[in-house]
Amino acid sequence: MAISSPGIGSNLPIDQLITDLMNNERLPLTTLARKEASYTQKLSAYGSLSGAVSAFQSAMASLNASTFQGLKAAVGDATIFSANPGNKAVAGNYQVKVTQLAQGQMLSAVGQGSKTAPIGSGTATTISFQLGTISGGTLANGVYTGASFVQDADQTAGTITIDSSNNSLQGISDAINAANLGVKASITSDGSGSPERLVLTSSKTGEKSSMKITVDGDADLENLLAYDPTGTQKLTQNNAAQNTNLTVNGLLISSATNTVNDVMGMTLNVLKIGESSLSVSQDTSSLEKGINDFIKAYNELNKTIKDLTAYTPSTVKGQAGTGGPLVGDATVRTIQEQVRKTLSSSLEGLSNTSMSLSKIGVAFQKDGSLALDSAKLKTAMTSNFSDIGALFATIGKATDSLINFSNSTAATKAGSYPITVSKLATQAKMTGDVDLSAGSTIIAPNTKLSVKVDGISATVILTEGSYTAEALATMLQAAVNGTSALSSAGVKISAKVDADGHMQVISDRYGSASNVEIASNAGTSANTIFGSVTTGSIGEDVVGTIGGVAAAGSGQFLTGASGTAAEGLKLEIVGGALGDRGRIDFSQGYADRLKKLADGFIGTDGLISGRTTGINNSIAALGKQGDALELRLVQIEKNYRAQFAALDVLIAGMNSTSTFLTQQLAQIASLSSQ
Repeated sequence: MAISSPGIGSNLPIDQLITDLMNNERLPLTTLARKEASYTQKLSAYGSLSGAVSAFQSAMASLNASTFQGLKAAVGDATIFSANPGNKAVAGNYQVKVTQLAQGQMLSAVGQGSKTAPIGSGTATTISFQLGTISGGTLANGVYTGASFVQDADQTAGTITIDSSNNSLQGISDAINAANLGVKASITSDGSGSPERLVLTSSKTGEKSSMKITVDGDADLENLLAYDPTGTQKLTQNNAAQNTNLTVNGLLISSATNTVNDVMGMTLNVLKIGESSLSVSQDTSSLEKGINDFIKAYNELNKTIKDLTAYTPSTVKGQAGTGGPLVGDATVRTIQEQVRKTLSSSLEGLSNTSMSLSKIGVAFQKDGSLALDSAKLKTAMTSNFSDIGALFATIGKATDSLINFSNSTAATKAGSYPITVSKLATQAKMTGDVDLSAGSTIIAPNTKLSVKVDGISATVILTEGSYTAEALATMLQAAVNGTSALSSAGVKISAKVDADGHMQVISDRYGSASNVEIASNAGTSANTIFGSVTTGSIGEDVVGTIGGVAAAGSGQFLTGASGTAAEGLKLEIVGGALGDRGRIDFSQGYADRLKKLADGFIGTDGLISGRTTGINNSIAALGKQGDALELRLVQIEKNYRAQFAALDVLIAGMNSTSTFLTQQLAQIASLSSQ
């Protein structure tokens, strides 16, 4: 193996010479490293900017109409009730007196010796449940005399089957709870000789939640469970079903629950019987907080931009100052300019066209920040409280009280748009041709109907019995609405008897997607109820214009046509006359505009994303250049070493020749002297 020692032949410091030469060759790598460090610093700065814009966007998104248009309630005695004012509440002072709390009915059966022992012979027995109102008569020891019962059409009615597999107290309780019929069952031990009592409680509160229970089959089960408030009552009432009753400034109000809705536009949550004052006023503190949050979010973004673009001159003459990582950056300047331009632009679609940021005391300061003049804001809140919200949030306000602003899209332009309605939406309706008012209608056991409402089909079980026309409509409505296949899909109907005694079934849905079909399945024929009619008329969509252009109608909703300024503007037409219906003032406040503007900064194709993508690409390109240069330097060093090795050999040869010649000349000189 050859051993190489550079410089021995020439006595030159070859390794040092190569090192010095290679240090010089590596200078481009140092330049690349400085560029990469600069790009990395900018990338980090853009990350800070993106985070600040994202925080700004989130703050803008949290400022909605309720932030600026709310009311607040003050209750004198908060242990009696609490109040939540809605958008339609009216500021004022009220006196509220609660005289009764809502509760459900509770019934108990006679005691049994065991939860699991069979009751009766095990013969298949049908137990039917109806929920409704008990009225009239007298109540003594939990039993009614001379009372009447009217079924509630809005609550579920249905049946369970008890046989030898579940004819114990526990089995009956489990079957009732599994059926989801608006009744909860439990078993209570009272400590007596026959301690196990079945207790039934209506799931809902309110006077319409009283039970009627019909038993068809085993006599022992009938003796245990049959409960007809107008007749035989084998169960004892422990609690009567009742409503919440209260007065507001002397006006009597009743509710099936202890949450009482639509009380002068408010929701009251009743806690106990008693009387208290209630004061409703404009929520100026929430509005002021919303405006301050808006200013704070802008100022925080503005400070981040200033810090990233700041330039500090040097105190030493002739030396350059220091600048932030994004000083002079065009992208940051664009973001700052667009945000300020948005805040300086006027808003379209305001109901109060004189409203502006300066009018409520929001203004730019010399340093570019925003500040609030509280005195101006207080004056504005006193005179124009309801108009301030439109400066910040997206708000649609119709001049017609029967037209509601529902939604808008990014394509919707702010402005005022006239509205016309040429056809109101209708619901699907099926009307029979049999006069049911002449007498009673008999519904046989195990009667089923095949029902299709709004495109959803289901088998509906009717409760057997003899019904007047009105009672039949109530039972039919409860049976349809209580069928899980329909209720789970949000399908609902109402049933009533018209002036000619004909049964009507009406879908709750409006528009062309609304339909009703009913046919026989088992038991009593559908013809008994509807005659020859099996299919109803299909509903119709609302027809009208927004901004003078035909709008798309779906149910009760009109939506602005594509390609127009009102594109995506969705309005609910809940009734009223045909023809000119006033206008909708649609404004997109500064918070909403700035939120959308921020989308263009930090979105996938936004300014910041595009800039950071470019920087990452530049860093990757520098990396490739560095890798290529490293490979080139390896070859350069190899070449240097080869060249110096050849030089070393050459100089070594020349030194050898010089030595030989010197020796020969010395010998010649010696011979000459002799």
